[in-house]
Amino acid sequence: KNGAPLYQFLTSKDTNPKHAGDVKWNFEKFIIGRDGAIVARFAADAEPDAEDLVGLLRKELDKK
Repeated sequence: KNGAPLYQFLTSKDTNPKHAGDVKWNFEKFIIGRDGAIVARFAADAEPDAEDLVGLLRKELDKK
């Protein structure tokens, strides 16, 4: 309830209906599109260079 605005945005069902919920551990990763919408959320155990994470990140960066 009193969390930081960014935390509330990332975990809220209103702004993140597909991936809402508390952050379970440090190093969870969120991909946010150029329009400010949350595109994906990856668990802490996802490697930063995982093919699916990097692929999705590149796809979002390529959007204009």
